[in-house]
Amino acid sequence: MDLTMEKTKDMVGQHRNLLRSYLKERVRIIGMSLSFVAIFAVVFKLYHLPARIAVYPALICAALWLLYAIMDFYQYDRSHRERTNLESHIEITLDNLPKPSCLIEEDYQDLLKILAEHNTKQVSEQNRKLSDMEEYITMWSHQMKTPITAMELLLQELHDPERSRLKEQVFEMERYVDTILQYMRLDTINSDLLLKEYPLMPIVKQAVKYYTKSFISKRISLDLEEFDTVVVTDEKWLLFVIKQILSNSLKYTAEGKITIRVVPEKTLVIEDTGIGISAEDIPRIFERGFTGYNGRMDKKSTGIGLYLSKQILDQLNHGIEVSSQPGVGTRVGIDLMNLTEV
Repeated sequence: MDLTMEKTKDMVGQHRNLLRSYLKERVRIIGMSLSFVAIFAVVFKLYHLPARIAVYPALICAALWLLYAIMDFYQYDRSHRERTNLESHIEITLDNLPKPSCLIEEDYQDLLKILAEHNTKQVSEQNRKLSDMEEYITMWSHQMKTPITAMELLLQELHDPERSRLKEQVFEMERYVDTILQYMRLDTINSDLLLKEYPLMPIVKQAVKYYTKSFISKRISLDLEEFDTVVVTDEKWLLFVIKQILSNSLKYTAEGKITIRVVPEKTLVIEDTGIGISAEDIPRIFERGFTGYNGRMDKKSTGIGLYLSKQILDQLNHGIEVSSQPGVGTRVGIDLMNLTEV
């Protein structure tokens, strides 16, 4: 009942606004018509003509004027509805615009078409430049892997006290290049997904193995609880996300340990004893380019890792939650319960 009344009120309000708009646009014509009526009334008064002589012509004119007003308002309402309906399914082109009712409206449509054509050219040019840039960055990223691999081979033969630190820097270069490549592929992730059942433990162990040297060099202990969880996911993309979470944990944990376990309902938990995240930063950590207080202090954070992770997990139909306490540590929970399993 309340819903019906609300709809009725909305319809009455819409008709009232339409009538108000119509009268506002026709105010000059209405004013002119009333002026003519006043002129005829004054003339009849000055010549002392009987009022009955003007009654019948006045009634006929009033009837014709009322008929015209009704037809004009109907046409006005129909034009308004056509343009309102067009808003919900208008295309990029302006070919489907309603037929102009006057020369002025035709002029406006011509201006719109000129602006649309100019905008289309600009968008096409920007898309071309963006495509060229993406192609160049992708090519650059792949080419960078060659010198990185060469440096890794050279460092294996190098006997220098700084060898381990140099290898860490080469490792970071490789990680950043991989992140760039994944970022460039984000728009086409749907065509790259291979969703099926995977045992979770091997994926986690791959991520841990990737950062083995970082665990050792920073003397961070790992508490990996054994589990036999099976999840519906994409192995490659989920592995990338877990590596990103581990990277952040290692980056902001100076001492202590990182714990990895699975809690009920297939939630993978990665918890560290690092510096934590301030409460005001947590709501924004998944925004692109947001580095927060820790990132500004570190001066190396790009604000891309967690943004990428969130975008990927959304595509995989997984969730992610982060809780943290400054000076105590951070807990990241990846909900791997796919909706198709519920």
